[in-house]
Amino acid sequence: MKFGIVAFPSKAVQDFANSYRKRYDPHYALITPHMTLKGVFQADDEEIKSIALKVEKVASAQKPFQLKTTGISSFAPVTNAIYFKVDPSDELVSLHKNLADVDYQDSEQYAFVPHITIAQKLTSSEHDDIYPQLKMIGASFEETIDRIHLLYQLDDGSWTVHETFRLTGE
Repeated sequence: MKFGIVAFPSKAVQDFANSYRKRYDPHYALITPHMTLKGVFQADDEEIKSIALKVEKVASAQKPFQLKTTGISSFAPVTNAIYFKVDPSDELVSLHKNLADVDYQDSEQYAFVPHITIAQKLTSSEHDDIYPQLKMIGASFEETIDRIHLLYQLDDGSWTVHETFRLTGE
């Protein structure tokens, strides 16, 4: 089964992201706007129990963090994805590192660039047309994130919450 770990922003941020995602993101119906903390990994029923316990330990040691979006950017030319830039605060980078240290039987494919995707799988001409427009709009939000979510992928490709962990900083 496929799993991942994310932080969901507030409804206001999700609504703003979805106003673009419904037009520019083919994954719009598969997952709510989110910031990925640990990318897709495989686990069976026994492995995920062990992983969930380790993620719970990480979450309980982590204080809530500020999610601050600072504008719009793109991963082009690597991929034609457009996203809300998220400020990589010390707390967020620490959370990502601690989550990455959990044994997932995989390896990270990309460097951690905190973001919330609003457009992806665009052709180069679509990207070049849409990106300057979105950059002008900008995206400036700041809020506290106090929980993270372990998701799993359903047979239809959509993602749903397997378990939620509160960031308590105990």
